[in-house]
Amino acid sequence: MNQPFTATYLLDELNKEATMGAPGLEAQREVRVIDMQNFVQRKTEIADAIWAAATDIGFFQLKNHGIPLQDIQAAFERAEQFFALPQEIKARYPLNRNAGWESKAQIRPSTGTPDQKESWQLTRPRMAGLWPEEEILPGFKQETLAFEHQCWALGMQVLSCFALKLGFSEDFFTTAHDPASTGYQSTLRMLHYYPVPLNTQSWRAGAHTDFDCLTLLFQRAGQGGLQVCPGKEHQSQAWTPIEPHDDVITCNIGDMLMRWSDDLLPSNFHRVRNPRPGEYNGPRYSLAFFCQANEDVVIQGPLGKYPPVSAKDYLAQRVSANFSGKY
Repeated sequence: MNQPFTATYLLDELNKEATMGAPGLEAQREVRVIDMQNFVQRKTEIADAIWAAATDIGFFQLKNHGIPLQDIQAAFERAEQFFALPQEIKARYPLNRNAGWESKAQIRPSTGTPDQKESWQLTRPRMAGLWPEEEILPGFKQETLAFEHQCWALGMQVLSCFALKLGFSEDFFTTAHDPASTGYQSTLRMLHYYPVPLNTQSWRAGAHTDFDCLTLLFQRAGQGGLQVCPGKEHQSQAWTPIEPHDDVITCNIGDMLMRWSDDLLPSNFHRVRNPRPGEYNGPRYSLAFFCQANEDVVIQGPLGKYPPVSAKDYLAQRVSANFSGKY
């Protein structure tokens, strides 16, 4: 398939309602829920189910995924504690190369306006000076690192399913995302979407694709807004809501894995819309883990459709094409 994320016109089309103030259409598409229970014994079955879901709309959800609900809830509580800090304290940890804090710094080409959110990002080798001090948030560093590792382990399970289907060795992506490497690039992002007045025309997050291999997204029940529109169906202008559940993780394919799979796996557009009248319009929190191959890993699909490129160069290209800041 073509790479829809490279087409400016498509982003414009997908966001006409953002500039015109129209609500946009919604379409019911199946976002499949994959049961990860007994993963080792059921791996072939699970891999088939994940592949079928991913090749359809690029999104799927996981249940019985092995990360305890109390650990997820604790991670959300840490995020709330961080974002509740005074702005002058958060500003001590400025975003640089996918690590640190930013507020309204992401301006999507699809909207031309800043996403209405703030985020703090953990990328292990890049955290010098970016951790809140122990006296400010006791236990934050240790507990957040532990949660990041849980996300990494689950991400590697899912990616091992794609390795199996693509004909790679089953540990192919695990080796490519080695957290012991100084070139480790996977990122845990805490997100806080600001409360917004009803009928505002800005977007909490404009339409975009992710740059990584695989995204794991944790959402809270009652704090919706995430929508997906497969690129192959962009002319419909119809978006499918991804309902949030406390104990279910939403996954999507990113640009890096789309390229690595020679376009067999689609990286599709998604966005976070504003609340509508009658909906909850307070702060929205989410947690995202981006599986991004280590800097020196070479990305090339089994069919060699695209020339080889290092993961470092690939991410730098994608960031510079979408945001004004340096990677």
